[in-house]
Amino acid sequence: MVTQPNAIAPVRTATVVILDFGAQYSQLIARRVREADVYSEILPHDASWEAISAREPAAIVLTGGPESTLAPDALGVDPRVFSSGIPVLGICYGMQLMARELGGTLVRSQHREFGAATLEVVAQSPLFAGVAQTSRAWMSHGDTVVAPPPGFATLARTTGCAQAAIGDATRKLYGVQFHPEVVHTDAGKSVIANFLHEIAGIAAAWKMDSFVDTTIANIKAQVGGGRVICALSGGVDSAVAATLVARAVGTQLTCIFVDTGLLRANEGDAVVAAFRDVLHLDVVRVDARERFLARLAGVIDPEEKRIRIGHEFIAIFEEEANKLTDVGFLVQGTLYPDVIESKTPGSKAGHKIKSHHNVGGLPEHMALTLVEPLRALFKDEVREVGRVLGLPDAIVQRQPFPGPGLAVRVLGEVTADRVETVRAADKIVTDEIEAATLDPKPWQYFAVLTPLQSVGVMGDGRTYANLVAVRAITSEDGMTADWARLPHALLEKISTRIVNEVAGVNRIAYDITSKPPATVEWE
Repeated sequence: MVTQPNAIAPVRTATVVILDFGAQYSQLIARRVREADVYSEILPHDASWEAISAREPAAIVLTGGPESTLAPDALGVDPRVFSSGIPVLGICYGMQLMARELGGTLVRSQHREFGAATLEVVAQSPLFAGVAQTSRAWMSHGDTVVAPPPGFATLARTTGCAQAAIGDATRKLYGVQFHPEVVHTDAGKSVIANFLHEIAGIAAAWKMDSFVDTTIANIKAQVGGGRVICALSGGVDSAVAATLVARAVGTQLTCIFVDTGLLRANEGDAVVAAFRDVLHLDVVRVDARERFLARLAGVIDPEEKRIRIGHEFIAIFEEEANKLTDVGFLVQGTLYPDVIESKTPGSKAGHKIKSHHNVGGLPEHMALTLVEPLRALFKDEVREVGRVLGLPDAIVQRQPFPGPGLAVRVLGEVTADRVETVRAADKIVTDEIEAATLDPKPWQYFAVLTPLQSVGVMGDGRTYANLVAVRAITSEDGMTADWARLPHALLEKISTRIVNEVAGVNRIAYDITSKPPATVEWE
């Protein structure tokens, strides 16, 4: 029984540590930092100084958050964050905390400031290099800094906030009351890039080519001469993970493709063909359709579904490993969003969104050591790694599919009949969207079988049948998403085909909810 290790150390010349105060957009801050070609990691706000300094951060970012810095039990950070000499950028709550801890004055605003505001730069600063004197910024705060701490200068203001940005150039401590990470702030990316490159002096060195070379070397060091199996789903994540490990250890790797019975139409055959014939990997196919349906029998709660699926996957992988010789490692295509959404370990501010089957759904004790070469990456970064590795577009651009498969697209109990219903509806959604000329093309699209039934009329007779929901989103990485504005004619065709061709369905709904507040999947 061995370990579930941390991510294989990514190559980087510098790391930015983001301390999370429960902000809605913490992951977006991390993305913006990486878009500036700088590696970033999110830690809980109450991480110890030892945990922070172990990352050797070249800069620290303090996020926003829903709480008030004026509350008696306000969330804080280790004081050494401000005294270490490491450049710090505080955003919203982070700026207020910095001001409070270093001697500034804060008040509870009589008129809270939410939404777009006109930001006026009032002093020269490297933080606003190349930024127009006036621009749009996104505000979301109830507390306000009315006097900056000693040594700080006022850098920008809005009509409702006299201290919209402050900075101490000597100590390289900066704060912004607005949110530079959101698209509604015109100069947001420039502000973040200026802090990273001009103030913290971090080189733009986070590149996928270097990541590939170092990750392959790290896998070799971790695995040594041991045998490895890879959990192969057919998606881009497991494809990239398997290819990285194959480049590192060659014939020491055997890929295990588990047919759970929860896959999309014709997916099992297509996956095996792609990985054997295109990627030339050693693939073992396991028929576990009856096992997964048995494990899910009577289960309604989505968290329980994910946990049972995760446990069953591990049981199968351990069984298959026992059929081979000296297998000690299991490769998974775990991504950074999986880790973030499953939980924020040890943090009072962190909230579990859902247990991803390959993170929160894993059993406490395992007989295999995990190899997770993509654990530090977002989805679009994984696609870039795939391109660097030379994988075909059919694999790199494949739309995401949840590890638990159609089990989380069947709301309520998972049965063979209900899986067949959603599989047939999903194929129609997929075929019609992929046949259409769309700009932009949705990032992900699928059908969901709901537990709702409604009255309908078909062939002059009354029906009482299922409601199927259609979901299509646009996104970069799945951390945030917007619903896709599909043409009405396309929606009409999808609806007509599903009702006519899929037995037991008489009503179609289209999901027009963004993420947040919803998640991409319904469960």
